[in-house]
Amino acid sequence: MTPKLPYLNLGCGSRYFVEWTNLDFLSFNEAVQQADLSKGIPGSDDQFAIVYHSHILEHFEKHAAERFIAECYRVLKPDGILRLATPDLEQIARQYLIVLEKAWSDLDTKSAADHNWAVIEMYDQAVRSKPGGSMAEYWRQASIANESTLIQRVGQEYLHFKQSKTKPSMSDKLSLLFKKPIYSLNLFFDQCLNRFFPNSSMQIGRFRKGGEIHQWMYDKFSLRQILSKAGFTDIKIQEADTSYISDWNKWSWLDIEDGKARKPDSIFIEAKKPA
Repeated sequence: MTPKLPYLNLGCGSRYFVEWTNLDFLSFNEAVQQADLSKGIPGSDDQFAIVYHSHILEHFEKHAAERFIAECYRVLKPDGILRLATPDLEQIARQYLIVLEKAWSDLDTKSAADHNWAVIEMYDQAVRSKPGGSMAEYWRQASIANESTLIQRVGQEYLHFKQSKTKPSMSDKLSLLFKKPIYSLNLFFDQCLNRFFPNSSMQIGRFRKGGEIHQWMYDKFSLRQILSKAGFTDIKIQEADTSYISDWNKWSWLDIEDGKARKPDSIFIEAKKPA
């Protein structure tokens, strides 16, 4: 067994280190513990020196997000560090205004595509009623006039989407059925709804409660407010490669891929629990 550091990664998905404690809503790997983070963080008070989460906060409703940040504060040791990344509302709004003016004056194909994408980026993940929404439909186009913009805005997420051609094998599906029978049955039920009742209230309601959509958006001011309310101090905007964490260069793969921010639409912010 790899000795655990007092580092906690919440909603980790497939990006985790075995030396950390890794939690997610679903787990398909022994290095990741399954936990419903909407019900709190499983851990004792003052347990961890670092708490990290990326693109998780926006999936909580606003009042639930405040409770979640308070839970991060609770499980941190005094002088511990919280690092979080979330879509940057300010950056998205500024980008929208820039492309709006350019599309209005230029009337060329790329400017129109940039405007279309800016609106999708701002709204789709809050209003979509099916997996992937308008964003995935846009990415699936055979030819995209503003592909360079997509790479600049969402980086590796878009590139991985375009490169992904594989589907789970039958053995993978059977393995999942036995390991996670409730999840598998729910997934099967959702697939039936999507196929036979694609626009039913039940299908849309189940999807919108399933955790994919964004419930709120944050900028540097609102993040400072929510962190301060929980008791955090030393609140600082960081970059993907900068951190209060002394050995961040060892763990920065969480936010960096191929030398660039993995999610360039993010705001990275850190705060400390007073000693």
